[in-house]
Order: sequence, then C-alpha cells, then structure tokens
Amino acid sequence: MAVPIYNFSAGPGMLPAPVLREVQAQFLSYKESGVSIVEMSHRSKRFTELARHLEERLRRLMAIPDEYAVLWLQGGATLQFSMVPMNLKTAGRFAYLDSGVWSQKAIADARRVGTVDVIGSARGVGYSELPTWPETIQGADYLHLTLNNTIEGTRYTALPETDVPLVADVSSNILAEHIDVRRFGLLYAGAQKNIGPAGLTVVIVRRDLISERDVPSYLSYENHVDTLLNTPSTFSMYVAERVLAWIEAEGGVDEMERRNRLKSERLYRALDTSSLFRPLVTDTTSRSLTNIPFTTGNEETDEAFRLYAEARDLIELGGHRSVGGLRASLYNAMPLEGVERLVDTMHEFEQEGHHVSYKNV
Repeated sequence: MAVPIYNFSAGPGMLPAPVLREVQAQFLSYKESGVSIVEMSHRSKRFTELARHLEERLRRLMAIPDEYAVLWLQGGATLQFSMVPMNLKTAGRFAYLDSGVWSQKAIADARRVGTVDVIGSARGVGYSELPTWPETIQGADYLHLTLNNTIEGTRYTALPETDVPLVADVSSNILAEHIDVRRFGLLYAGAQKNIGPAGLTVVIVRRDLISERDVPSYLSYENHVDTLLNTPSTFSMYVAERVLAWIEAEGGVDEMERRNRLKSERLYRALDTSSLFRPLVTDTTSRSLTNIPFTTGNEETDEAFRLYAEARDLIELGGHRSVGGLRASLYNAMPLEGVERLVDTMHEFEQEGHHVSYKNV
C-alpha cells in the first residue's frame, strides 16, 4: 500500500480524501445528469439546489442567524480588503488592528477608501505578539481584525468589546474552531483552506449593515444578497458543498476544533521540547490551531529539513516568502497521522544530525 502524501500547504490546503474521490466519480456526470458540474448552468435547477444546500450547511455549521446574509463571491479575501470599507463606509473612518501581513494589506486598501486608525500593532520578532486595543473606540464605522494570522501563527482568543461593528478576516480558521457569528457585523474568508478549492469567497454580513452604494455593481454587497448576481465559481461551490457535508458527517465544527486542538498540541509539544526546532510563537495563549511556523534558527538547516521531509512525502513545509523558516498548516482535512509523521520525521532529522546535507536524498 502506497504511503500517503501529507500536504501542509497554507493554501490552497489539503481537502478531505473522501470528497476528492466523490468529486472524481461525479466529474463527468453530476448526479447522472450526463453533464459535468463545470459545464452546468448556474441558473439550472440542479445548480440552484446545490447552492441552496451549500448555504444551508454553512448556516447550520456556524449557527448563522437569519439576520445575516451569506454571499458567495470571487476575488479572494484580498478583494474584501476593498469591499468592506466601500460597503460599510458612513463616516469614512475605519479602525484596524495590525497583527501581521494580511492585516497590513487590508489597511493599505482601506486607506484608498477613507481614513484608517491603526489602534494597535503587533510586537515581537515576526509579529509574534498580538496587539491590544483601547477600551473605547470612537468615530469609526467598524473595527477590523484578522482573527487567525496564517503567516505569523497567532490567533485571537478574546475579542474587543466595542459599540462599532466588528469585522474579521477568518480565512484560515473558519470551520476549524467555533466562531460566534453574533459577535461580528461581518466575517469574510477565502475558501481555499477549510471550505474548498480556490476561487470562492464567503462573506457573512449582518443585513442591517447592507445598503445601496455608489460603487461598481459587483462591488456592492446589496447586489449579491439572496441571489447569484453573475456566474459564480461553480466548481468551487460544488466542492465546498461536499466539504461542508463531510464536516457535518464527521461531527461538525466542535469535532473539527477538538481534532485541531489535538493536532496542534502534539506539534507544539514536539517543538517546545526539541533541541533543534523551536516555535516562532511562544505565548501559548495566542498560538494558532491551524498555522504553526517554526525554525531551526538557521536558513540552511531549515531548507535541509524541508527537503528531508519532502523526500518522506511531507510537502509544502516552507515558511511564507516574507518570513522564511518552516510552517505546518493543520487544516481540517489534515489527519492526526500526518502530524504524527511530521513529529517522527523531526526526531529522525535531529538524531541523524542536522549538519548533513539532504539535497540529494
């Protein structure tokens, strides 16, 4: 029996094997229709039913109240860096917490729309310490934060108490841990980590925040409420519906969070006790469950381990290009066995001597 390949990519991330097999089996003829899902009209009865099931599953999994609209968009989370301020602008003043690379990109785009107040910035090497926030936030249309920082490996476990709507980028932890939707005015996420393939973005927005806007038609939330404005990412929506069905069958978000805690605790324990590897985030209260950056402290040794692991079918362990080092992303589809094999491989690498070159393994 072939040894499985474990993909630790931060995104597009690993998808559940049963879903991939089902998609493969259905690809040429979706539900015996004789038509592939990739050539099916998004206005057809079959696809309309699929889109309905997709939204219903997400609402059940995240306990999304009726007073929130669910929008299926394109452009990734990056497009939301602009769409959020465009659609929530009233006074034209926005508050942001700067916790890393993605929040910095969101801040840069929001500044094209209005005035940005950065009310807190991360500290520490590699932004490893989350920013705090002031007790009161006045005059802002909303407060934005990145709930889980994919690159830096940090996550918020407490939320600001504020009278302004709370907006969060949840791309890398949606469906991986419990998120209380009612605490937020708006949540957005790229799909390619825990939902499905790249090409799909979900926005969960409180309906009272949606209003008519003088922006290009696609960029207005109002035009996407309870409808598909244009041809969506049909294949991505199809796979996402199947992934959500898999999550439900496996026990829902509570079960995903239990597994993710188990996986991340296993890897953090190995890093904390290793004589060679160390985690970049030392504050145990803000460590991500899904994205774990680590290093040996030496670029050549980091690269040697990446190649050593890759030769043993553990792939995509390189750190983000902006920070280097190593990173393991443990999204929902990553089984505990993958983490155990990574830990064993780290031990083997240490025992064999990290000074050895593994470039030709």
